[in-house]
Amino acid sequence: MTGVAPANAPAVGTVRTPGVTTAESPLLEVTDISAFYGRVHALKPTSLHIGRGELVTVLGPNGAGKSTLLRAITRLTPASGRIAFEGRDVSGLPTHRLAELGVIMVQEGRGLFGQMSVRENLILGAYTRPGGDMDKQLGRVFELFPRLKERIDQISASLSGGEQQMLAIGRALMAEPKLLMLDEPSLGLAPRVASEILATLGELNRQGLGILLVEQKAPLALKLAKRVYVLSLGQIAAELPASEIRSHHDLARYYLH
Repeated sequence: MTGVAPANAPAVGTVRTPGVTTAESPLLEVTDISAFYGRVHALKPTSLHIGRGELVTVLGPNGAGKSTLLRAITRLTPASGRIAFEGRDVSGLPTHRLAELGVIMVQEGRGLFGQMSVRENLILGAYTRPGGDMDKQLGRVFELFPRLKERIDQISASLSGGEQQMLAIGRALMAEPKLLMLDEPSLGLAPRVASEILATLGELNRQGLGILLVEQKAPLALKLAKRVYVLSLGQIAAELPASEIRSHHDLARYYLH
């Protein structure tokens, strides 16, 4: 394999000035973010960036720090380091303020309110957009996930695993994100359903939504992503174009880095 770029290397001719918003500013730029669980250094100083309208995936074995990375970016896990969103330093903002700016995460496990209906879960997702057009937002979600419209008054705990994941993503979309981050959206789903959901993420990206995707099913994620960060032992082992990973053997080289 050739052409592997150092992690976080900017494009040739691009100069990034911290705290300054320009047309070339990444949607998200993370610099030396680090997190501990007790004395365990779960995420070593890590830097990455996501361009506007870009879909980037993070791959790595279990325990590599992928979920910790997303939780650190959204401040669900305390972390050090700098985070810039649309050129603005947001390192000190709490989770709900990041959500108001458009940084929305779908966590592993989905986090639905099981005894509430599909409609109620979706409406809760729009809490950061109190003046938004609720019907328009619901219509967009139902266009992407018609099954949710069919089950709009059904209790969410009674949905299938795939339908629950659709609801979790739909609820996130109700917040009108600029950056959607997803932690293992295909986990526990049948291959056909997982492919359907990831195809929908691809469609959202084609519509201009920036996406940071943590995923175990590497072949599915690689079909969607432009770039890949490979995480191993709590740090980025490589950043490279998705087209350069052609097999699990290629990935294993970085997992064992």
